[in-house]
Amino acid sequence: MDSGLLADYIAQRTRRFQPDLSLVEAEDWRLPEASIADSSSFEKDRITDNLPDFLEEFAVKKSGKKGSKGDGVSWAPKEKGSPHTLVVTGAGLRAADLTRVLRKFQTKDAKVAKLFAKHIKKAEASEQLSKDRINIGVGTPQRLMDLLDEGALLDKKLDRIVVDASHIDMKKRGVLDMKELQIPLVKLLTRKAFKERYGNGEGKIELLFY
Repeated sequence: MDSGLLADYIAQRTRRFQPDLSLVEAEDWRLPEASIADSSSFEKDRITDNLPDFLEEFAVKKSGKKGSKGDGVSWAPKEKGSPHTLVVTGAGLRAADLTRVLRKFQTKDAKVAKLFAKHIKKAEASEQLSKDRINIGVGTPQRLMDLLDEGALLDKKLDRIVVDASHIDMKKRGVLDMKELQIPLVKLLTRKAFKERYGNGEGKIELLFY
């Protein structure tokens, strides 16, 4: 979907789920069109097993790293708990599946972190972030916000946020279709620290919808 159409669609869902927002508040909740990267060139089906290929294609373009396949993803910033990529999905079981396929990018110096609520206590996630260099964090919106708010998860080196938008659950619903998920997702994506870095320039964060 075109970046502008996607931004409009998300804004429409926000108005549907939060009809009492004022015009000013609705604008604060709106994702800038420029923040959403065009990923329409990805030709494979957007299924679980193809997420690593998706990251390889778009992360390498952003990082400019060359060499073996996956170089744009397998490295980790030196500061602990500071991933270059966050993958946001709607449920713990789904996050576990995505973590499993993304482990191909894990090395002894770059961990793929489970940052979701199901079966993993926040204290455990915080402890891992304090000990390990992280390249990719996979989590649910509210847990990611909680970890960011307490300073356990750092966004200084964050290059991209990947939203698991194409996954449909057993009830045929996606992360943008459920009020209980869409609201915390958009709240996460419109954090002041993120919105200031959307678009062009040094320290840019881009949004990719998978």
